[in-house]
Amino acid sequence: MYLLNFVMQGAAAQQSPWMSFMPFILIIVVFYFFMIRPQMKKQKELRKYRENLKKGDKVITTGGIYGKVSEVKDVYVVVEISNEVKVKIDKSAIVMDMSDVTTK
Repeated sequence: MYLLNFVMQGAAAQQSPWMSFMPFILIIVVFYFFMIRPQMKKQKELRKYRENLKKGDKVITTGGIYGKVSEVKDVYVVVEISNEVKVKIDKSAIVMDMSDVTTK
């Protein structure tokens, strides 16, 4: 029994330090591919969408306002939310276009 215990301790002492960090490295890789990378891709698509806004696009704001773009500037857009009712909105407040929303 004593000999078996001695052999087990020797094997544990010879274990590579990389093997003890392997679970942490694996967790970081999983987080990157399942959480960080998809979020970065989504942010890139949203930034590209905001840069390509043009007059006539139907949009939804972060506040839930549906409207149609009537003017586009560098930092803001003017959105028509009703007949002759226009609101100036920062581009970062535009979430998506209405074609992404399915209506029933």
